[in-house]
Amino acid sequence: MDAENLSNTEQPLEETPKAKRQSKFRRFKRTFLIVLALGLIIAAYYKYFFVFGDGVKSGHLNYAVKKGNMFKTYEGKLIQEGYRSKTAGTIQSYEFEFSINSKKIYEILSANSGKRFDLHYKEYHGALPWRGNTKYIVDSIIAMDNSQ
Repeated sequence: MDAENLSNTEQPLEETPKAKRQSKFRRFKRTFLIVLALGLIIAAYYKYFFVFGDGVKSGHLNYAVKKGNMFKTYEGKLIQEGYRSKTAGTIQSYEFEFSINSKKIYEILSANSGKRFDLHYKEYHGALPWRGNTKYIVDSIIAMDNSQ
């Protein structure tokens, strides 16, 4: 049936103001959810994948281990020169705890524990369980001093 063939009593109903309100609310809700999802994706990227900083740390390698409950990751600790005091009256050395992103680097570090290393790292805002326990990820060895 065409609208031209309908009599005055059979004319199609136009949208009511209530239907227009529901349509605007649905559009607002859909837009809000899209913006919220994009915001969460951007926040997650910034927290876990954006490289906040990178640099080189030097010191004596204390240990390199493979550990983890579900995700086995490579972890290590570097003891740096100098001292600091967390609380008054105590002295503690600088420690740099890090995660290692490749098995090759881990094998070199674990075979040379106690030696002096210059390690290049990347710093993230947060740690991911499969990437390591820390927000510092060592990605290369700059130098290794064989003398102990």
